[in-house]
Amino acid sequence: MKASVTNNKQTFTTQDHLFMSQAIELAKKGHFTTSPNPRVGCVLVSYKDGIGKVIGTGYHQKAGQGHAEVNALAEAKVNNATLIEGATAYVTLEPCSHFGRTPPCAKALIDANVGHVIAAMVDPNPQVSGSGLSLLEKAGIQVQFGLLEQSAKQLNVGFIHQMINKRPYVRCKLAASLDGKTAMASGESKWITSSEARQDVQRLRAQSCAIITGADSVLFDNAKMTVRWSELGELKNTYPKEAVRQPLRVVIDSQNRLTVNLAIFEHESPMLIINGKVTAKVENKLELHLENLPKWPHFVEHVQLPLVENSQGKLKINLKALLEYLATRGLNDILIESGAQLTGAFIEQDLVNELILYQAPKLMGGDGKNLVEMPGISRLNQAKALTISDIRMVGGDIRITSQLTPNK
Repeated sequence: MKASVTNNKQTFTTQDHLFMSQAIELAKKGHFTTSPNPRVGCVLVSYKDGIGKVIGTGYHQKAGQGHAEVNALAEAKVNNATLIEGATAYVTLEPCSHFGRTPPCAKALIDANVGHVIAAMVDPNPQVSGSGLSLLEKAGIQVQFGLLEQSAKQLNVGFIHQMINKRPYVRCKLAASLDGKTAMASGESKWITSSEARQDVQRLRAQSCAIITGADSVLFDNAKMTVRWSELGELKNTYPKEAVRQPLRVVIDSQNRLTVNLAIFEHESPMLIINGKVTAKVENKLELHLENLPKWPHFVEHVQLPLVENSQGKLKINLKALLEYLATRGLNDILIESGAQLTGAFIEQDLVNELILYQAPKLMGGDGKNLVEMPGISRLNQAKALTISDIRMVGGDIRITSQLTPNK
């Protein structure tokens, strides 16, 4: 924590838990829209009559727009302006203390003369990290934090991970038959999983800042890698089509094989093509002529990143460098949707945080294509360990969510 803040350890009341729970539910409303900002909710409560009365609520809806605290204060000023002074603000994340695209929320709370601020957690952003709470405390406002902290952290897994580790939180989506096959030997794969599972994948895309795939997947499947509003199921009721935020589509094309006539270029949403940076050390090992790059559409960026030799001695994009580059662009949550080789490379290099597997009740036989390829793993003690956090049915399929534990 940047600034020293006294955490009053008095017991939180039943009402405190109730109002913070409301703030957390409010924050969830920004689940698909706030990126790259965190999801935050705020509930303003007056205790002037002894029993807590909600006088204003708000949540952060979109980067560049009002933060949760400001929105809650604005609502309170309309109908309950006389009750704001001395009120308690329940906020899921420490109020910011710096000027960004909007003024600092800590100052807004001070100017409104609230009497008490309870934050679920301290902001991991080094620009804030305790300074917002310290500012409130110096202004004579009672400050507490840590109420429903774990629930608050679940709201912003990617944001927190990037602030601490300087890399995005990486989810990897996989789909396979019960015997672990992703396609028949011929390449036929539509559709292994159910329509409900495919809708669930669309929601994963919608919450992600970027989707990473490989040139093979784009060339063989002619995939667009976009969020399809028509396939969002019940989410369409609360997520209008005009509000859909398309993630950045990141295509790793180390051999420069993409052409502009592919389906992925039909949708005018941001796209990043990654090629290898040719150096004297690798130029004799790689046939790549960047001077012959196609003229990409206006929504496409082209970036070169370092090449490294994989466990088979082949030159591939440095995946760690790719994630670090994406972090510099403020991309907190990354989804990998790719073939067995690229997916396996991310997992083998301990670059995946969470794995989501949709397993269909089908048996496809021994000649089918494998789920992942990890040629560098040849001994059992090299196997990647998973901690399963959730198992549920999605349509007729099983969805298994697990976290990966890096090998020591």
